[in-house]
Formats: sequence, C-alpha cells, structure tokens
Amino acid sequence: MKKLYLLILSIAMVSGSRAETATTITILSGKITNTNGEGLIGVSLYFPDLKTGAITNIDGFYRIDNLPVKTLQIQVSMLGYRTLMEKINLTTTKAKDFILNESITEINEVTVTGQTTASKISRTPTPMSVLNLTEMQHNTSTNIIDAISSQPGVSQITTGSGISKPVIRGLGYNRVVVVNDGIRQEGQQWGDEHGIEIDENDVYKVEIMKGPASLLFGSDAMAGVISFISAPILPQNTMRLTAMANYQTNNGLMAYSVDFAGHKKTFIWDFRYSNKQAHDYQNSRDGYVFNSGFREDAVSALLGISNWWGYSHLTLNSYHLTPGIVEGERDSLTGQFIKPILTTNGIASDALLATQNDFVSYQHKMPYQQVHHYKAVWNNNFFVGDGSLNATIGYQQNRRQEFAEIETPNEYGLYFQLHTLNYDFHYQIPEMKGYNLTFGINGMCQNSLNKGSEFLVPEYNLFDVGGFLMAKKNFDKLDVSGGIRFDHRKQNGVALYLNALDEKATAEDPSATERFAAFSDKFNGISGSMGATYQINEIWNTKLNLSRGFRAPNISELGSNGVHEGSFRYEIGNTELKPENSLQIDYELGYNVEHISAKLNLFANNISNFIYSHKLNAINGGDSIQSDFPCFKFDSGNAQLLGGELYIDIHPHPWDWLHIENSFSYVHSVLLNQPDSTHFLPFTPPTKWISNMRIDLRRNGNYLKNTYFFVGLEHHFKQKNIYYAFNTETVTDAYTLINGGIGTDVVLKKQTLFSLYLSGTNLADIAYQSHLSRLKYAPKNYATSETGVYNMGRNISLKLIVPVNL
Repeated sequence: MKKLYLLILSIAMVSGSRAETATTITILSGKITNTNGEGLIGVSLYFPDLKTGAITNIDGFYRIDNLPVKTLQIQVSMLGYRTLMEKINLTTTKAKDFILNESITEINEVTVTGQTTASKISRTPTPMSVLNLTEMQHNTSTNIIDAISSQPGVSQITTGSGISKPVIRGLGYNRVVVVNDGIRQEGQQWGDEHGIEIDENDVYKVEIMKGPASLLFGSDAMAGVISFISAPILPQNTMRLTAMANYQTNNGLMAYSVDFAGHKKTFIWDFRYSNKQAHDYQNSRDGYVFNSGFREDAVSALLGISNWWGYSHLTLNSYHLTPGIVEGERDSLTGQFIKPILTTNGIASDALLATQNDFVSYQHKMPYQQVHHYKAVWNNNFFVGDGSLNATIGYQQNRRQEFAEIETPNEYGLYFQLHTLNYDFHYQIPEMKGYNLTFGINGMCQNSLNKGSEFLVPEYNLFDVGGFLMAKKNFDKLDVSGGIRFDHRKQNGVALYLNALDEKATAEDPSATERFAAFSDKFNGISGSMGATYQINEIWNTKLNLSRGFRAPNISELGSNGVHEGSFRYEIGNTELKPENSLQIDYELGYNVEHISAKLNLFANNISNFIYSHKLNAINGGDSIQSDFPCFKFDSGNAQLLGGELYIDIHPHPWDWLHIENSFSYVHSVLLNQPDSTHFLPFTPPTKWISNMRIDLRRNGNYLKNTYFFVGLEHHFKQKNIYYAFNTETVTDAYTLINGGIGTDVVLKKQTLFSLYLSGTNLADIAYQSHLSRLKYAPKNYATSETGVYNMGRNISLKLIVPVNL
C-alpha cells in the first residue's frame, strides 16, 4: 500500500509541476442579495475542496480568508433559494457579489458532494436522492436508517425499533455500502440484526446513489451507496453551541445531543455527545413487545486545519448500542409475552408473564447485545499544482457481544471482534481541454476474531485493493462521464475445532470435531460505468447510465455454521460460491417548471451468481431443524431486477406555499430459469406509494420563519411475489399509514432562538407487519393463531433544537 501511495504522489507532483503553484494567500468578499436588491442574512458560501467558507451577516456581506491563488469551485446556498455553483479564478477575483433567485423546489439544484468532485444532481448520470438536515428533523424516526427509508427506492430490514439495515431497489446487506466520515462503515453488516453504528445527530445530509457504484467503492456497492455526510465546517472566526432534545410517545424514547463547533483562523473543531434510550415499543395487536427497548450512546470529535493549501482533519468516534433481542415467546393460552426467570433452585424458566413494569423499564432484559464501534479517520486534501491529492486513512474496531443465558447474565456467548484498516488515495488531474480526470486506489484490510463461547462464522482475515480511473467532460448541455476499475480480494477462513464440552480445541484432540473448515479464496472483478446527462432545455433534462458491479461473497455466505438468534434460524454457508457480477442500465427523465417538478427513473439489473439463503427441508419432510431452529443455506443463481421510481411535486399558482408530493417505488426481482416456487427473489420489498400535502411558509411575521405543516399517506402494497419453496417467506398484506407534522423556527432580530417540531407516524394506529421485518417470523401466537410480531403503532415525536452563536 505504501508503494502505491508513493506512486500516486509522484504522478501527482509531475502532472502538477507545469501548473502554477499557489504561493500566496488571498481573500474573497462581497454581498449576496435577492432579486429585489435586499441583502440576505444566513447565506452559506462553501469551497468543497477546502472545506471552508462563510455565512453572510445581517446585511448580506461575507468575507473568506486564507484562500489559495487558483481556480476553485464555490457553492452558494440558502433554504428557499436556488443553489449557485460556479468556478472562481482567485488569481484575478477578490470581490464577488451574488444574486439568489427564490425557488419553490430545487429538484435539479441539489448539490451532491460525496463523490470525487461536487456537482449538481441534474448533471450526475447515476440516479441519486438527497435528504437534507431539515427534512430529517421534520420527521419521526428511531434510528438513522429509519430516517431515510421513506426515500423513493429505499427500504429497511428491521429487527424491532432500534435496528435497521438499508435496502436499495430490493438489494441489501453487503450489496449496499455505507460511507461515513469519508470511509466505508464496516460493522459486520452481513447479519440481519446488525444495524448501522452511526449517530443520526451527527448527520447533516444523506446522499443515496442508486445502482452499482463499484467504480468508486469496490466490492459490495452493487445496489448503491449511502453517504452520511457531517455538517460543513463553520465559517471562519465563529463558534456555535447546539442542543437537541427529543421525546417519542410510543416507546418512551428520550434523546438528547449537544454539539460544540468552531473555526478560528485555520483551526477547526467539532465535539458532540448524544444519548438515546427507549423502553419496549407497542402496537394495537401485541400490546408492548417484550425486550424491544434499546440504549445508544455516541461521542465524536473533529480536529483539523483548513488553509490555502487544502485541509487535514482527524475524526474520532465512539458508538455504543445495547439493544434487547426480541424472541417473541408467549403464553400459549393468553398470547401474552413471557420472560425468562431463574427458579428458586437456579434453573432458567420461561413460565412468568412479562409485566407492565418490565415493558416500560429502560433497563435491558435477557437476551441482549452490546455493540461497540470505534473509529478514527484522517482525511486530507492537498493542492498539487492545479490538481488535488486526497488521502484518507481510517481504522475501525467493531465489538459485537450477545448475552443470552439468564443464569450468567454478564457472560457473553457470541463475541465478534472486527478490526478494519481503510485506505483511499486519489488524485484529481488539472482540467485539460475540458476533461476532468481522477485516478486512485482504495481498499481495506480486515481481521475478525471469535472471542466468545458460541460460534456463527469462522475467524478470518481479508485484504482488498482496487485501482480506478474516472473521466468527465462537459459539452455545454451535455455531460459525459465514465470509468473503469479492477478489484482483488483475498479472504482466509480459520479452522475451528470443539471438544465434547463445545470448547475450543486443537485438531490433535481425539474428542474434537470440526466446526469450521479452513478455506482460502481469491476474488477478482472488473467494474465500470459510462453515462451522460443532457439538459434538453430549461424544462426537460434526461440521463442514461450503464454500469457493471462486482461483489465478493461475505464471511457469512461462505462459512457460517450456527444459530443466528436475531433472525430465528440456523445458517449454513457455502465455500463454493462465486462472486456476483451485475450489469445495470438506468434511465431518468426530469421535468421542472414553476409549479410542477417530476422525475422518472427506470432500471434493469441482471446479476450473475446472485447469492441468497433459502430454508432446507428434512429428509422425511418438513423443516430441517438444528439446535431448535430451521436451517437456511446459502445458494446462488442468476437474477434479474426491473423497476423504477416516480416523483411528482405539484405547487400550484398562486399558492406557492402548497406542495402536493408523490413518490412511487417498484421493483420486480426474479431468479432466472427457476420453477414457480423459487422464481422470485426472497425478501423483495413491496411496491410503495407515498403522498404528502405540505404547507411551507418561509417568512411569517417577525418572530416565526420556516413554518410548515404536512399530512401524508404511506401505502405499502401486498407482497405476494415471494420465495414460496420450503416456506422460506410468507405473503405480506397491504397496509396504509397516516403521518403528519408541524413546526417552526422562533426568531428574534433575524436570529433563530430555537426550533420546535411536532410529528407523528402511524397516526391511525394501524396494526401491520412490514415485509422486511425479521420479527414477522417470530414464534406463533397460539391465542390468535397469528405468526410473528407486529411493527410499531402510533408514535408522536416532540423535538426541540436550540442553536447558540458564541
């Protein structure tokens, strides 16, 4: 890796040697007004390549210091106005004024920054969705994936209210790469009940790339990439303290977060502490769901320097989640949940009914997990001539412990410990004749240990490296981009032998049996993309993108052999699996006039060697049972996924404050050349339609601004296209949820004193089971003859945010 880094640095220095080197420092100042010439307060000006900027004062003036003498891209944005992006030659420009036009909607003006260069979403060939901080704050959610699951084409696999995993266009698990703090999040995401270890309060914006993104991120990005982006660095010479408090009625969720950030001269910092705790959630069918509570603690710190030569930032994170594990055991006569207890002679029993005190207690019950995730990321961007070199190195440690025995409540059974070293080096060559070229390498090294007394997957080590080249060219209304990448991954599984007491032993022990066989696999893949966007006119725009993805099998698919408690099954891996390869075509048509905005996305995705798990049958019929759980084994076949998303926002004249927003998501996924019972891919999300009526009042009096009200319907259609064989999954009925919210910013002398948001989900308290809920397959309730546990009922959220400029 060191040699590759030196090679990139050498090429970068050679290519930049002919360009003018920034040897002096300059400033940029000016005024930002609306079309009436009035100065605008609170407008953000931001240089993405420097991660520095400014905010206009009460009269609309700004000033940015410590800028290099070179051409840079600047982004000018404010809520309710069209975002401006343009390149400024700081060699000749020291003063620059901007005029912002009001915008009812910004469907094509949104800027995406989670790629090699910032660009408008309308000029990015890959289909994307962007969720900003305001949208997340206005809605009710129990975790960060829950917060984005209403986006078109996005779903979530849930295990209760505290654990969610993202699904993009019917694909999840290791087919979705999650990026946070500039590196891919590695938290053993192969598990159903393994969530995303990210503090939602530390997320400023979410960018969702739909479709294969292996070109930038390598193996696992077949379905797409979700980038959780932290807040921009504060303007120079400012400090801010922000406090947030949130309460939710359904599960008594109490959350708070405190953030202290600043930017003095060239030094920047950002410190945050967040806490969240919830007792058991409830619904109209099950009442309280025993042991569905959770607790979350997160600490983060950012320290760094942003200067004319670029920036160097160090981010440190510590995340701790303690979720209960819902087993769904009930009393056979009453259908009420039962809890494990110790009898007087010290023997475990499930004979006692859970009580009201158990349901509303914030203390974890048995069984439960302890999840710790530690992360350190050093992110750097240096100007080399007129190009830039980005160098990112990250270390992550994920500890996942499971406590299941009430006799020994503080002794873990499963204990996975995963160490990951991430690296990413890429160089953006100075623009040549309108061409923008970027090349680099990235990858990771992993070492996973089994430190418990129970075992699901073997210990393993992994080395992953990929090199890529990307190019982009603008021809006025036409933008063309593409690239190619080669990946190599080596993965070694470690053998495990157990003696008669199920303790670790050596192969020489005569009483030992082999739990995991050693294996060594190498996977190579070529991926790439080629796409274009065309701005037909001011009303219509279109996109076309062809991409090839690559994914190596994960450790669970290759080597699992054990009980997966949270998903109610015994998993068996398959070391004969081959890597997945996909070929996907995406088409988008956009329409944007003063009072209607619309976007249609269509995709077709063909995947060879698609890996999935299915239930096994016993020799004599019925389920194959091992350790009291049904057996599932990983297999592969060729798959095809077709579908798309439609988004329409109507804001009729003269009621520009009224928005009628509609989104529709559909995916049809099948295994090719299979009989009817195995024709459909397992656990495909159902068709989804969301319709919201929203009122936005940007300015309403001297004391309120950004007041809003919305009410909406969220309809999930019946999912009957399932993998019927061996009762792997079951049909899920349709359901409709009513959601709503109201909120405002309270201001004094144009400064926000606080923001207050009241929102609610499932206001009609409908009893439903999500098709992707793992609790849908919890044990049967013999009192009602229903299987599984239902999702959360009515939930009301009250959120208060107080910003203080110091």
